[in-house]
Amino acid sequence: MGLRKVNVAEGFSQISDYWDPRVAGDINDMQVRFVKISGAFHWHHHETEDELFFVVQGRLRMHLRDGVIDLEPNEFLVVPHGTEHLPEALTEECHLILLEPGTTLNTGTVENERTVRMPGRLA
Repeated sequence: MGLRKVNVAEGFSQISDYWDPRVAGDINDMQVRFVKISGAFHWHHHETEDELFFVVQGRLRMHLRDGVIDLEPNEFLVVPHGTEHLPEALTEECHLILLEPGTTLNTGTVENERTVRMPGRLA
């Protein structure tokens, strides 16, 4: 059958590194990715990909060029393509579920030491 359920808590327990997304599942050309973050990322945008950020644990601040949006657990934000943004954990650690095209680079149009070209998969 090829179907498998994903336990969110178990998925996050497999992740020890920050800013290193892991693929939890595929939906057509999209991927469900789990990521743990701490501190702030960097300003970036995605030319063609929209991104959904769903907060599972902790608090997230999404910096935008015209303000900020704070998210609590069980809240999500869709960042449209072309929108410059900078995610920041407001708690020591924040757990996010991302929904984005499988081709999306986590650093958008910026390539640096945090760029993950081929995200690993959860077991």
